[in-house]
Amino acid sequence: MEINRDQLVKVVPSPRDFIFLDRDACDGCGNCVVICPMDLWKIRKGQATLASKYRGSCLECGSCYLACDRGAIDFTYPPGGSGVTYERT
Repeated sequence: MEINRDQLVKVVPSPRDFIFLDRDACDGCGNCVVICPMDLWKIRKGQATLASKYRGSCLECGSCYLACDRGAIDFTYPPGGSGVTYERT
């Protein structure tokens, strides 16, 4: 059975960035790639890169922030009314 992760929750794209990468601190270890449930991180040319679509796909779990041993990832929640939203059906 294949699961479409983009349909698991409703995400209202954030109007601003809420994940930041310090390229000088990143050593390309790949912890962020392994732990992200939405596959938003990749390693390119020895450094982590975040998908440009992350504002509308991130589950806001903060796993990338917690997994980064070098402290190269800074995570804050997106502003109210954006990000993961819950609706009563």
